[in-house]
This record gives sequence, structure tokens and C-alpha cells, in this order.
Amino acid sequence: MINIAKKSALVVSAHSADFVWRAGGAIALHVEQGYQVHIVCLSFGERGESAKLWRKGNMTEERVKASRRIEAEAAANILGASIEFFDMGDYPLRADKETLFRLADVFRREQPHFVLTHSIADPYNYDHPLAASLTQEARIIAQAEGYRPGEQIIGAPPVYCFEPHQPEQCQWKPDVLLDITSVWAKKYAAIQCMAGQEHLWEYYTRVALQRGVQAKRNVGIADSRVITYGEGYQSLFPRVTENLS
Repeated sequence: MINIAKKSALVVSAHSADFVWRAGGAIALHVEQGYQVHIVCLSFGERGESAKLWRKGNMTEERVKASRRIEAEAAANILGASIEFFDMGDYPLRADKETLFRLADVFRREQPHFVLTHSIADPYNYDHPLAASLTQEARIIAQAEGYRPGEQIIGAPPVYCFEPHQPEQCQWKPDVLLDITSVWAKKYAAIQCMAGQEHLWEYYTRVALQRGVQAKRNVGIADSRVITYGEGYQSLFPRVTENLS
């Protein structure tokens, strides 16, 4: 039976490392706030996201998958989240109707209060917008009374698109800046689990520092908070509120 009182969040990641670079801070921060955060990795990123492993030679897809699973599980454990793998393949990532229903069932089971996933456009990696599209459609199905009648439907959890690798080319513009300073050590420890993509460790450290500077500027210099690291998100739906402060 679903516990509707729990605070929960769902992260849908195209590849096994995406959730770490782009949303590791949000995951760790909300876990500390009492949320149960669940991650779905649609693929292991075995073909297009594991160049360092393939360069070792004597590799197979199954060996690469096993390595990326270990990395992702270790990162999720550091961040405090649960994780599951759909093993859909990558480059290309493709989804059939059964996969769509499988993700809708995760929405129903987790009853998320918010959802994090990829940007809706990315000309450099078609797996990312497909993951975003799959997430959106699964959310809609999970809201439908006629899908598995008798089950508890979900509400309307806000969806936030985390930062793509080249945001200017992806029609992505952040309207939420999240202060992750207090959990940066956890995020960086999770980043270091991603041995297959070590070249991105320093890159995403720089991104976090840049978003931290922007976050501090947007709260004003009179604010006493020390903000060093941040993450950016683009919301897909309007926020309903009773005041604008």
C-alpha cells in the first residue's frame, strides 16, 4: 500500500551518470530534508557514455554495463537515494509502449512530489530529450483514471529539467537556482564514483561554482547565506501560489 504522507521525488536519467552530474546536489539535499528520492536510469550509457572503459580493450557491452551499474549504485548510495535500471540501451535509446507503462507504474508507486529529468531539446545527444519525453508521457498516463483503474493516480508533480551539457544549444534557460553548498561534499564524492567519465569531474565542479555565484547574486548581497555551489533547473509548468514574495 502506498504511503501518501511520505515526501518523495523521482529522477529519470537517460544514462547511468546523468543524475550525478546534473542533479546530485538536489538529490542529497532533499534526502537530508526527509524526502525519499528514487532514481530511474533508463540505460547504463554503455555505448556512448563509456569511452574510457572501451579504450581499455577486451571489453563487451555486458562488462561495460556491469561497471557502470556498480558506479551508479555507489553514487546513489552516497546521495541517499534508491535506484533501478531499465537497461533500454543507448545510442540510440528507444522506448516501446511497455517501457512507457513501466515508467508510469514507477510514478504510481513513488507518488513523487516533484520530478527531475533532462531538457526537452539536446542536439548533441538525442537520448536526453527522448528521456524527457518518456518522463512527461509517463507522468500523464499515471494521472489517468482509466490507466489501471482502481489504483491511486498521481497528482501534478512539478517537473524540472536539469542542466544539459551545452545549455545555450538546448533551449534551456534556468528559472530555479538551487543552493547545494551544504551537500557539495556528497555530490563530489558521488561524482568521483563515475570512473568511466573522469574527464567530467572538473567540468561539473566549474558548473556548480558558476551556478553558486549566480544564486548568490539573485538573493542579494544583504542576504547572510554563504552560497558557493549551485544547480540550475528549468521548470516546465507554472507555479501556483498565493503570494509572489
